[in-house]
Amino acid sequence: MGELGAFLKLDRAEPLERDPAERVRDVREFVRPLPLAELRGQGARCMECGVPFCHHGCPLGNLIPDWNDLVYRDRWREAIEQLHRTNNFPEFTGRLCPAPCEAACVLEIREGDAVTIKQIEVSIIDRAWEEGWVVPRPPAARTERSVAVVGAGPAGLACAQQLNRAGHSVTVYERDEAGGGLVRFGVPEFKIEKRLVERRLGQLEDEGVEFRYGVDVGKDVGADELRATHDAVVLATGSRVPRDLPVSGRELDGVHYAMDYLYDRARAIAAEVGTTAPLSPAPAEDAITAAGKHVVVIGGGDTGADCVANAHREGAASVTQIEVLGEPPLNRPDDLTPWPRWPMKLRTSYALKEGGARDFAITTTHLSGSNGAVEQIHWSQNDGVPPFAAIEGTEETRPAELVLLAMGFLHPEQGVLEQLGVERDARGNAAAPSYATSVDGVFAAGDARRGQSLIVWAINEGRQCATQVDAWLTAKPS
Repeated sequence: MGELGAFLKLDRAEPLERDPAERVRDVREFVRPLPLAELRGQGARCMECGVPFCHHGCPLGNLIPDWNDLVYRDRWREAIEQLHRTNNFPEFTGRLCPAPCEAACVLEIREGDAVTIKQIEVSIIDRAWEEGWVVPRPPAARTERSVAVVGAGPAGLACAQQLNRAGHSVTVYERDEAGGGLVRFGVPEFKIEKRLVERRLGQLEDEGVEFRYGVDVGKDVGADELRATHDAVVLATGSRVPRDLPVSGRELDGVHYAMDYLYDRARAIAAEVGTTAPLSPAPAEDAITAAGKHVVVIGGGDTGADCVANAHREGAASVTQIEVLGEPPLNRPDDLTPWPRWPMKLRTSYALKEGGARDFAITTTHLSGSNGAVEQIHWSQNDGVPPFAAIEGTEETRPAELVLLAMGFLHPEQGVLEQLGVERDARGNAAAPSYATSVDGVFAAGDARRGQSLIVWAINEGRQCATQVDAWLTAKPS
């Protein structure tokens, strides 16, 4: 596997990024592929470890050593065949996944030395599209079964593709005006260009999947109608109920959920760059904008980082990102998250490399303003660990004309679950231990089942759910 001893001779190559000062002036993707020779060298570094822990780290179970070796040997056509065996959308994961596979790489025992798995993955699929190796794969024959998939995010799309390829007739219902879920509307254009999402949607359509956009299941189409029309229903609605900030001043204009801002920006950028999907930008007077404003993002995760990066590109006066948790250590704490677990250590997002300030262990106490609009944020430092006790004498006030709440999500919206009579777990997710819910013929996958998680988990959930639905349909009497 790979080149014997190459990991001792070749260093890890980090992804190539465009200069931050340059990229904040446009919305093009900022990560660039490694040169071919360097990619092959990185594939060569994949050592023949007895147990490839990258398999353990990847929720999809990607055959990572296999396609690393094939890239090293310049056998790209075989590499994409191996990659597609476990992953429907590697161009999504290769750009957006935080790469738990690399954290679990045996070479990562020497921290910072893992194989650049993610860069190899995205290079394989990008070349496959360029060479014309990715083509529609419609089923050879159709069954007489139909499935409704609610939600066109990664979980729903993966489930739909797998079920369609099994021969079932699949209709995807999506309340937004285009497919892709948060990959299209939540993740910025400069992390993944939406033409890549449209390309995959086109493949699914060519394979026979039907899409019904602008249809809000539970409102435009009732749950009873959905069940009467289809043999099975898959709920892949995501986990979209955001965590709120219960402080005085929350009601002021200029305080918004992060996802509302990201959706506005996605639609506006789509109008700028052009798209085949009929997206509808908000009217200028209603759009959430960071232009010329002092922006505070509450929440230190990826959603918060995407808000920071969008604010940079809009020309915000200042951007500050705050986090209630304490600052993590610089290096992997082996006593808390030893290899091959995901290390809880300090990371600086691409957005903060572009500018802005960050602070940890901050508790927002209240917001204030005048004429109904937010103008200031008031906070104090805390001890960094739950229940985040305030430290006396650390109170501060900062200008804040746009406050974005990026504190995570609680559970899926409950309307459809209630209409269908689906039982929920203690967190409000669809209770579906093996993807089947408490209602016969109704299944759940992705964030709607497991809570907010990674894109690799979403795709894996969609694939696994499709297997269960296919087995249930096959066993169902005609």
